[in-house]
Amino acid sequence: MASHIFNISAFREYTSDVFVKEAEKVIKHLGKAADAGAEIDFHALMLHFTLDSFGAVSFGGSFGCLDNIESEVDFAVSFDDLTSICSDRLMDPAWRIREALTKVGARAKYDKALIRKHSLDIIEKRRKYGYQGTKKDLLQLFMEAEDDNGHPLSDEYLVDIILNFTIAGRDTTAQALSWMFYLLNRDGTDKDIMKTLIQEVDDVLGGELPTYETHKQQKYAEACFNEALRIFPSVPRDLKLCVKDDILPDGTKIYAGEWFTWSAYVMGRSEKLWGPDVHEYKPSRWINTERPSQGKFISFHAGPRVCLGQNFAILEALTLVGMILQKFELTLVDSAKIPQYGVSLTFPMLEGLPMRVHRRRAETAET
Repeated sequence: MASHIFNISAFREYTSDVFVKEAEKVIKHLGKAADAGAEIDFHALMLHFTLDSFGAVSFGGSFGCLDNIESEVDFAVSFDDLTSICSDRLMDPAWRIREALTKVGARAKYDKALIRKHSLDIIEKRRKYGYQGTKKDLLQLFMEAEDDNGHPLSDEYLVDIILNFTIAGRDTTAQALSWMFYLLNRDGTDKDIMKTLIQEVDDVLGGELPTYETHKQQKYAEACFNEALRIFPSVPRDLKLCVKDDILPDGTKIYAGEWFTWSAYVMGRSEKLWGPDVHEYKPSRWINTERPSQGKFISFHAGPRVCLGQNFAILEALTLVGMILQKFELTLVDSAKIPQYGVSLTFPMLEGLPMRVHRRRAETAET
């Protein structure tokens, strides 16, 4: 694909505006829960937030998950269902037989067709009526791009690109935020960490909405986010196929055709890499020190395979963290319980994250 397809600065500002708009819906939901004294599933809420955010970033409009949080959105249901099915396939070498003998195969075909049709309908409508926004979303930027031969990208290729961004950005950021709020509030975590984080939010935002520029000043919040990813990486393991003979930095030989796998989960809990306090949630290890190398902190991968959405994930996370902590205190329903996680490509909380919500100040229900 042709390089330099869009103005990255303009797109960053666009995504920042999107994240604020979707985060305001989260704030509204939290306000209702606080006033009603109701518990929330923070993990589920984060999944709604990130899917809507990436829908807006990708297609120019959210999927509506946060508009009525109790109602099911067809795209979201099929998206979750298909992700689960694909994860199961990695663990079952006989998945083709199993799906052929059960309803799972038919469900996978239905989910795939619904997701792609939804995406193609948006592309067809865009081609027919054009783009009306003042700032370009991801779809529009790629629709204006050309391949290496100077040809426009096909509709099927556009769908693949957009869905790939959505899949990569939705679950990972939602899970990272969930594990971060768990770690901040679990038994044994230093209470001064939350106090420091709240103080930074108040100092940086001053009661105003975050912007792309203010998120750069949330150094402690970013440290809290990275420290959560170290302990509970959104992609706990990964693998690559070696295409030609190579030698790893430690001298290990790997040959073409072999699979090479590693675990960010194991590496993030290695005393050899992180020291004897490796199991402690300690954001200070990221402050006033040299950032760990990509080979040590591998949550966003390294080298030419580094995560393309790394900066956008951090922007999205810090935007929401700032907006939540300006107004609310969230506490775990059971601060002694370690959330179970499901077997998946990523690191979901199997039973969600039940939390209680309280307003920080005497604010009205208009929030």
